[in-house]
Amino acid sequence: MTFKSARSGFIVAISIIGLSHLFYGVNLWWLALPSTIYLALTVYGSAVIQSNFHAHSYCQGNVLEKAIALSFDDGPNREYTPQVLSTLAQYNAPATFFVIGKNIQGNESILKQIDAQGHSIGNHSYTHSFYLDFKSLQGFKNELNMTAERVFDVIGKRMKLFRPPFGVTTPNLAKAASALNYHLIGWSVRSLDTTADSAQAITRRVQSQIKPGAIILFHDSSDKTIEALKQTLNFAKENGYKIVSVERLLKIDAYE
Repeated sequence: MTFKSARSGFIVAISIIGLSHLFYGVNLWWLALPSTIYLALTVYGSAVIQSNFHAHSYCQGNVLEKAIALSFDDGPNREYTPQVLSTLAQYNAPATFFVIGKNIQGNESILKQIDAQGHSIGNHSYTHSFYLDFKSLQGFKNELNMTAERVFDVIGKRMKLFRPPFGVTTPNLAKAASALNYHLIGWSVRSLDTTADSAQAITRRVQSQIKPGAIILFHDSSDKTIEALKQTLNFAKENGYKIVSVERLLKIDAYE
């Protein structure tokens, strides 16, 4: 089910009810049924990136080998991103960092370090505002372009990976990402490391969902993440999982 097919189905349903009312006196209260279904589908499809409701999103790799990818949202963070990088270096593990444009100023050296250590960088909007999803098409383009320019000024590369803030997609966001030639990147394992859960609970949640092709979502923003990351890397090593970059797992390009 996609936004276009849901919209088409809704239009057909209300048209049938309207004609039935006109010719057979069917109660117009029946319009509430397709309206409720359409609203529920739209809310679900927008909130769940794996639904591919508004646009196709890469949420896991189609692989047979025991390969998984690590991703980190919301950086660069002056305190925690260097700790994440140090941990990844200890395990020789690559990762993808989806950065917020406004967080780059003052943290340019960290962005350079991410790139220098062989990790990829993706776009995570400029503001990550709670109200971001109400923006116009041009508003979304501005969010993506401002972050893209900040990253290009620091590392000289044009990003092609974009993870929507909160994993929420809308028609305007999908159109903006397509117009700017971005791949939408989701996840198959959500650590929920920004909640009040302990590092142990986060680790158990992640490990219980790991399977070949998994893309794990972390945030480089807390001590809990560092501990959960170490445990996840140990688990991967002990169970024969190889850590690869998101772009390698998905067989796409991270940069133009």
